[in-house]
Amino acid sequence: MAKVVCLGEIMMRLSAEVGTRLNKAHQFDVFYGGGEANVAVSLANYGHQVQFASKIPDNSFGEAVTQHLRSYGVGTEYLLKGNGRLGSYYVEQGVSQRGTKVIYDRSTSAFAQMAAVEWVGPELFDGADIFHISGITPALSESWQQLTLELVQQAKKAGCNISFDSNYRKNLWTQKEAGAFLRKILPLVDYCSAGKLDAIHLLGIPETDASITYYYQKMQEMYPTIKAFYSTHRQVHSSSVNELQGTLFSGGVCYTSKQHMIDPIVDRIGGGDAFTGGILHGLLKERSPEEIIEFATAASVLKHSVKGDCNQFSEKDVLTFAESESAKIER
Repeated sequence: MAKVVCLGEIMMRLSAEVGTRLNKAHQFDVFYGGGEANVAVSLANYGHQVQFASKIPDNSFGEAVTQHLRSYGVGTEYLLKGNGRLGSYYVEQGVSQRGTKVIYDRSTSAFAQMAAVEWVGPELFDGADIFHISGITPALSESWQQLTLELVQQAKKAGCNISFDSNYRKNLWTQKEAGAFLRKILPLVDYCSAGKLDAIHLLGIPETDASITYYYQKMQEMYPTIKAFYSTHRQVHSSSVNELQGTLFSGGVCYTSKQHMIDPIVDRIGGGDAFTGGILHGLLKERSPEEIIEFATAASVLKHSVKGDCNQFSEKDVLTFAESESAKIER
């Protein structure tokens, strides 16, 4: 199997019971996760050799993060410990027509305060096939914008393919700031998770009534070295009922998965990360585009069926689900 390095911030998630407002909550369920860490877990579930690089506090919460990652087979050799806190966020689960609410509390975290690359570049990327990072990390600070570019350049020099998930978060930076950074990093990227809204609002591609293929083609013209673009399209009927479909643009052709009705949704958070993990797995295994997009979308749908941030399913689980026609009992 392949070797993958994922880098980003991992946080503690505190979720109120479904139906309970955050300001009325007396207890929370605790999970650990973050965009890049969730991708790392998915790829480890599929049998890849995965290392997660980050910085966490040298306390009990840092130890909980380490145990969480190791329990899924993710390597923690590059998980630094130091001063600062573990970032956290609070979740009020949506119900019916009320959407899910998220409040972040991540400033001054050990990871966010990093001002220099503290890993040895050649060692970090030695033998790695893919280096995965997302737009959340450079959104944390101007320092992390520079560090992200520095790390990507080191990874490219070491022979890694670069996987980048645009993962825009309006609470972290503006569309103008995000777009300016994307123009710097995308020429270095090999695999990119970006969709129609990213194309319009971050890359300045004019909006039209055309299909997603048009936006992929325009992004490909802007960044011809990117080998694959991918994204999901979600139709929201309610907080617990969504339809999901995945698309993959590769070799000038757009491939679309079958459409999945997810009813009910147990936990939507991390669904996009499960999709990215599925795409990267298919690319690493050199599967056909049709197989890749069906697998990745099925992986995302399955993630919606479990609590927490990360995918908890093996390759066999996802393949079985992707090939099934119903939710019949397995005996």
